[in-house]
Amino acid sequence: MSKFGELIETRVPVLLDFYAEWDDACKEMHPVLRDVAAALGDKARVIKIDVEKNKELAEALRVKGLPTLMIYKNGEMKWRQSGEQDANTLIGLVNEYV
Repeated sequence: MSKFGELIETRVPVLLDFYAEWDDACKEMHPVLRDVAAALGDKARVIKIDVEKNKELAEALRVKGLPTLMIYKNGEMKWRQSGEQDANTLIGLVNEYV
């Protein structure tokens, strides 16, 4: 959990993707998130968090549906949604907090 605090306490927005390897919707998000990361470059970070390996964190954040996406900046959650999103939507959302 302390590492999570370090991840989100940044001046640049952080897009978190809570996923599971066995979930088809999560698998479909992998290339989308790659595109988002490439488009944003150094303006933001994209971090994938496997809920199977981080159960305590997923429970603490009440992650129920997969994938669950969150945007944090300066340690504060700015946006959250479960389900698939397209790259342009995510890029637009993250750019609001750059």
